[in-house]
Amino acid sequence: MSSRAADNSVEGVNRVVITGIGAVTPLGNSFKESWEGLLEGRSGIRQLPARLCCGGVTLGGLLNGFDAGLFLGVREINRLDSFVHYAVAAAEMALDDAAVKTPSGFASIIGTSRGGITTINAAAAELCANENKHRKVSAYLMPATTSSMAASYISQKFRLRGHTLGISNACTSGANAIGEAFRLIRHGYAKGALAGGAESPLCELCIEGYRASGALSKSSSLSASRSFSVGRDGFVLAEGACVLVVEDYTSALSRGARVYAEVLGYGNTSDGLDMVRPDSGMQAVAMQSALTEAGISPEDIAFVNAHAASTAIGDAVESEAIHKAFKNHTKCMPVTANKSMTGHMLSASAAFETAVTAMSISSGFIPATINIQKIDPACNLNIITKTLKFDPIRAGITNSFGFGGVNASIVLGAVPRQNLS
Repeated sequence: MSSRAADNSVEGVNRVVITGIGAVTPLGNSFKESWEGLLEGRSGIRQLPARLCCGGVTLGGLLNGFDAGLFLGVREINRLDSFVHYAVAAAEMALDDAAVKTPSGFASIIGTSRGGITTINAAAAELCANENKHRKVSAYLMPATTSSMAASYISQKFRLRGHTLGISNACTSGANAIGEAFRLIRHGYAKGALAGGAESPLCELCIEGYRASGALSKSSSLSASRSFSVGRDGFVLAEGACVLVVEDYTSALSRGARVYAEVLGYGNTSDGLDMVRPDSGMQAVAMQSALTEAGISPEDIAFVNAHAASTAIGDAVESEAIHKAFKNHTKCMPVTANKSMTGHMLSASAAFETAVTAMSISSGFIPATINIQKIDPACNLNIITKTLKFDPIRAGITNSFGFGGVNASIVLGAVPRQNLS
């Protein structure tokens, strides 16, 4: 591996590290619970309520027992869409995990693909049901559902008052949020940031929309999220949020922070091709761009945390892209797919998989991919089906791809323990 990660700065730019993680996912109401679920190989996929089942779609990745009241007051809960609830909860847990007590001046960058679609769905349904009664919608409908509200409300809740940005870039949004935070800190525009993704898409409109596009699995089996497997027929839609504390390395060092991993490189490309059909060439360029910025070679990457949503074409195209980016190293490089357990949390998956990659580097454990009956020959990768102990992990890469041909890859690396004393 290049020595650039061992220096406090590179060419006048700052090093950026991950010091806190918060999450709510179908696997648990904290990152710790979710990580343990991954190591156990436990699925978070469950039966959807009857009102959400349509056209053969019966499964989803639902949160289990999440209590927004632990993080927000009653008025806040009533005035905000649930994607904001999830984001605020994940942000508070990330700050606690990082032991950051006064984040004033931090940036807030939160991605979301669907924003407040659940609240919009409910308001539209009520208007239709009461069209002759002149029913008024909530005065908070528009601010509560705008895509930037998670980032804005986190800034308000924690008095950040720094750079604030809501990103809506399909399923890559959470990775883009972390990547843009990395760039801000790297070039001195912020000392730290809360960055990640949040989604609450389990409503009639969203499920019917994804179903109509042919993206959702119609399997009734709880193993329906089967990344890279023969027989996969689409993704299982899920809800959740994941927020990371990313900060300047020197600042983290000065306060004795625990560091999960260092953000070394970020690649962001567009296929420029099609609304839904992915392109392996530009996916590979995203990975190569992240590697180039990190200053490391493909052989330095210990593993790939794949996007692998479980669509027939998507998994095959990503496999081809990984071969293009890593060439001969692909044969021995482990690949894992967290969505096999969480389902597809859209932007939240992008952020969560970045967090999992950081935790793998920190702990030396790479979670398995579950639900594989037989690996699809079109996905000719070293896909791990059992949790793998791989220590030390010097670097890993995580991929996120989305509608519109948007691609994001993030390279993370280990920080020598002696540098943190």
